[in-house]
Amino acid sequence: MAKKRPQTRATRPQLTDGEIPVVGAREPCPCGSGRRYKACHGRAAAHAVTELVHRPFEGLPGECDWVALRELVPAATVELPLKDGLPEGVPSVTLATVLPMAWPALRRDDGSVLLGLQNDTASGDISRDLADTLQRALTAQPGTPVQARRAPADGPRLQDLLDAEGTFEPVVHSGFEFWIPDTENATPEVTASLERANAAAIPTVKLAGVDAAYWCETPEKNHLRWVMPHPEEQLLDALARLHAAGRSSLGEGTRLVGSFRAHGLTVPVWDLPSGVGADDVEKPAAEFAERLAAALASDAPLTPEERRARGGLTNRQVTLS
Repeated sequence: MAKKRPQTRATRPQLTDGEIPVVGAREPCPCGSGRRYKACHGRAAAHAVTELVHRPFEGLPGECDWVALRELVPAATVELPLKDGLPEGVPSVTLATVLPMAWPALRRDDGSVLLGLQNDTASGDISRDLADTLQRALTAQPGTPVQARRAPADGPRLQDLLDAEGTFEPVVHSGFEFWIPDTENATPEVTASLERANAAAIPTVKLAGVDAAYWCETPEKNHLRWVMPHPEEQLLDALARLHAAGRSSLGEGTRLVGSFRAHGLTVPVWDLPSGVGADDVEKPAAEFAERLAAALASDAPLTPEERRARGGLTNRQVTLS
C-alpha cells in the first residue's frame, strides 16, 4: 500500500503575548494556535480579570448601594457626577438598573445619557465594562442606544471616570416609566418592553434610616435585604452573637434567615410577615444597627452557642457573584 503523504500546514507568524489582541471567546485565538480564544490566551486574560473584580465597585461612593442596584432592586436611578464634569451637549448622566430592550446605555434625544447596570458583562470586570459603555454613550449620536462589546483590557474603570467625592443617592421607582419621557412617541418595541418590565417588578423600598437596606414585597412574605460593608468573617461572627442571644430579629414575627454574597459584600436577609411594610421596619432596623455595631466591636471568642448559630448562618449562605 502506498504510504500516506504527511499533511503539512502553512505556518503563521507567532505573536508574542503582548501583541495578541482581545477577540470573542469563541473566535480563533489570534496567536495562531488553532484553538478558540477562550481556551488559549483568553484563559489567562479571564483569570486576571476575575482576580481584579472581587469587589468591582470598591472605592466608589455608595458601594453597598451599587451592589443592591445590581442584584436586588428592579427599578431605580441615580445621577452620576463625572470626575471631569459633563461634556458639552450632555446635560446629565443617570445610572439605571435596567433599560428598555436590555440596552447597555442610551443617549437620549436631548443628549442626556442613561447607563444600564443589570446587563451581562463581556469581560467579567463590571466596572471596566460599564466605564467603556459610558464613554461610548457620551459621544453617541443623540437618540441612539449603545450596543454591548468587550471592553479593552487596559481601558478605564468607573473609579477613573466618576467623581470620588460625589454622592450616590438612589431613587427607587415603582415602575420603569422613567424610560420614556414622551410615551406617545415611544416605539411599539419599547412600549412592549416597558409593559413586561412593569409586570415583573417586585415592589421595593429603600429604608431611610440606615444605609443600603431594601424592603421588598413578594406574594408569600416580605423581606429586608441589607447590603453591609463589613468584612465577611467579622460580620458573620457579629450576626452569630446576636442570633444566639435572640437579638437578631427586627421585631415580632421577623427572622434573620441567612445571607448571600454579592460582589465581595455580604447581604443579610430577614423574612417579614406580609403585613409588615417598609415604614414598620425603619425603627427596628435602626435599633438593630446599634446592636450590630456593639457586636462588631467585640473580639471575644465565640461561645459554643454562638458557634452553632454561626454554622447555621453559614450553611444558609448563597453566593450570587
